[in-house]
Amino acid sequence: MSVITISRGSFTGGKMLAECLAKRLGYRCVDRDVIVERAAAHGVSQEEIRDALERPPGFLERFSQKRYKYLALIQASLTEEVREGKVIYHGLAGHLLLGSGRHILRTRLIAPMDYRVRMVHERLNYTRSEAIAYIQKMDDQRRRWTSYLYGVNWDDPELYDLVINLEQMTIETACHIVSAAVHRRCFELTPACRKALADLALASKVRAMLAVAPATEGLELEAIASDGVVKLKGKLSSAEQFAEVRRIAMDIPGVIDLDLDKLAPPVQG
Repeated sequence: MSVITISRGSFTGGKMLAECLAKRLGYRCVDRDVIVERAAAHGVSQEEIRDALERPPGFLERFSQKRYKYLALIQASLTEEVREGKVIYHGLAGHLLLGSGRHILRTRLIAPMDYRVRMVHERLNYTRSEAIAYIQKMDDQRRRWTSYLYGVNWDDPELYDLVINLEQMTIETACHIVSAAVHRRCFELTPACRKALADLALASKVRAMLAVAPATEGLELEAIASDGVVKLKGKLSSAEQFAEVRRIAMDIPGVIDLDLDKLAPPVQG
């Protein structure tokens, strides 16, 4: 009943592993496009959301408020998509957007360069030198993106529960290893884990709705939820926004009450 996230470099077989696991475990397979489409339902273009997911820091640095909005929408869409468990997500930064816990099996898939070059050649018909340059460019963008947004090294094995190298094994073998790990009790989706996912989904939804509402879209707030009570923290731009934050958040299904003690009033000029 776990949620499996698969992090990988370009052309390492992440999609194939996800599809193999979905067939073996009976889980749903969710990719980035599903999350982008769901996030775009809030009036943001899919192209801009993809840019926020794919482009290196320079793009996001120029549009800090949009960066916050896009990431809030992506996290809200992803947490809602996986909250019932039995899902495999093979998209960028799933292990960071969903956090850690016994219900999240954070998997990292790596493969030798020759393996990846062969896959690029089969799909794009690139020469070896073109394929290597393309792979290195994509990896560098993902590494910089993760470092800029989360302050972590994308390659750090401590970010994952399971790191699998395809140098000496097939996708089928990797699939067997991951599915065996899922069935261990340490990755059960217990009632406490279900609550943690539901709380994260609600907190993420509140952040996203406040990020797209015209009266509050300039705010960058932290949100923590527990049993329907959402605690918000951050700085307001105007005195009127306090009432707007309360109004918008309380209208969101699942929100029972708000803790706004950590909302800082605007600095008086």
